[in-house]
Order: sequence, then C-alpha cells, then structure tokens
Amino acid sequence: MHCGKKPDSKMSAVRRVAKSAKKVVDKVKHGPFMALDIPAGKATPAPPLGPTLGQRGIQIAQFCKQFNEMTRTIKEGTPLPTRITVNPDKTFSIVHYQPPMSFLIKHAAGISKGARQNMQETAGWITLKHVYEIAKLKSTDPINECKPLEQICKQVILVAKHCGVKVWDKDYDPEEYAKFRVERQKVVEEQDREWEEIRNAKLLRTG
Repeated sequence: MHCGKKPDSKMSAVRRVAKSAKKVVDKVKHGPFMALDIPAGKATPAPPLGPTLGQRGIQIAQFCKQFNEMTRTIKEGTPLPTRITVNPDKTFSIVHYQPPMSFLIKHAAGISKGARQNMQETAGWITLKHVYEIAKLKSTDPINECKPLEQICKQVILVAKHCGVKVWDKDYDPEEYAKFRVERQKVVEEQDREWEEIRNAKLLRTG
C-alpha cells in the first residue's frame, strides 16, 4: 500500500513546485530601462517615439517637453542616445549621452554620409586633433567613465576607418580637401543614382 502512494506524493510535490514557479513567472515584469536615439529638441508624440513611450505608460507630452528643454542648447536634430528609467508610478528620469562617434566623425569631416564600401573608399578626412576632441567629448558618457582617454581615441580611429574617413597625423591643406570633397560629391551622387535604380528594380519585381 505504501509503495502505491509514493508516486502520487511525488507527483503532488512536482505539481506544487510547478504551480509556485508559475506564480513567480507571472510576477516577472519588463525592466524599467529604455534605450532610444532621439534627435535633440525634436521629441514629438508622433511615431515612432510616441507609441513607444505610450506602451510603457509614460506621459508623452510631459516627456517631450522635458527632453526638448534638456537639449535646447544642443543643435536641433543632433541624434542623442537616450536612456530612460521608468518608475513603478510611471514617473521617469532621462539621461542622454553625447552623439554617436560616427555622427561626430562625419561632422568633423564635413560630410553627411560615410563610405558605402567602408574601408575600400575614402569619404572624408580628419586629423588626430579631431580624434582627441571627439574622444574627450565621448569620455563624459557614463559608459566611458572608467576608460583611459587613449583607449577612447583608438576607438574613434577604428570607427572613422569603418566610416571611410581617413585620419591624418598632421594638418592637411584645406584647399586640397575642398577639391577632394567636390570630387567625392560626384561619387556620392553617382552611388545614390545606382542605389535608386536597384531599389526601383526590386520594387518592380515584387510589385
């Protein structure tokens, strides 16, 4: 008789453990952190920002007003990696980082687009002085607080290479660079035409 009850007892214990585990799982909630890229001074309730905030119960109008006020001294439209902490009462705190390295590098080079073929073509030029200034700016981001400036400089140089931006170890001739940019613009326009043709061809095939 005792031997027949043991399996039932074991099964009951398993069920109790499974039931308890389910209760724990049911209580799990999404983390309170959100990571978004938001343009300085241009937070609006429109998609994609508004719906994303709304899903977390954040007062969208209040968020936009607070973010735009925080970033009013930054050039409008500058992309800012933003970290949002959502509290249980739906209040929130905002921390924005410095613009991405790729954006700062292209800005320093005076270009709007990097190289489409990465390191196989040159999209622009910067100097080591630019690298240092960008690294110094990015060192203020919380993620870089414990990194030595030299390490951040190396990271800037690596990102520049992936953007197709040449790093000079000395100053370059502004007139020579101006000529380069004129020729580069022709290349970019030709690439844009080719990409547009490829895009249109794909649309025709799938239409």
